[in-house]
Amino acid sequence: MNLRKIIIFQHEVLFNVLNEINEILNFNLIKIDELSKEDIEKYSELDTLVISKSEKVQFKNRLVVEEKPIKIEKLLELINLKFLKDKFNYQSDVSIGSYKLNLNSRKISKNDQFTDLTEREINLIIFLKKSKLPVNINELQKKVWKYGSDLDTHTVETHIYRLRKKIKEKFNDEKFILSSKKGYFIDEKEQ
Repeated sequence: MNLRKIIIFQHEVLFNVLNEINEILNFNLIKIDELSKEDIEKYSELDTLVISKSEKVQFKNRLVVEEKPIKIEKLLELINLKFLKDKFNYQSDVSIGSYKLNLNSRKISKNDQFTDLTEREINLIIFLKKSKLPVNINELQKKVWKYGSDLDTHTVETHIYRLRKKIKEKFNDEKFILSSKKGYFIDEKEQ
């Protein structure tokens, strides 16, 4: 089981309290007093939360707890809510080159411009992004559309055509989805 990490930064009292009840927590508790750039990168993972007394700590996933009395139930609630919020935000935004795909709002954006996408367009983009090699029409029919490969349909080509057109009109990008003899693909370096 992969435990979530809680890093207690320069907050000895809080570390001591949480360490006392650590056996009933679902966290891996770590105490640090000094901070390096490597620490910031190392502790910026999804399942890691840094708790400090100061707003100055530059972690994306941080929770500030000052030295005022706080009930342990309230603290644990704040910790769990922060983990849930970070996970939700992490799962909702997908980077595709210089584009950002927000799965919750169904929008793709680049340079402060955005356009709406259908759920099928999102599924297509995500599938192509995850594929290391070009994907042929039959595989897209099976994996994205859940059709059998024996169907004679132009659904895939039509959706890709419309998606390419939408991206070209909004972002002036003709290279978002590329094609080769082996199939369709997204080259994130082109973005």
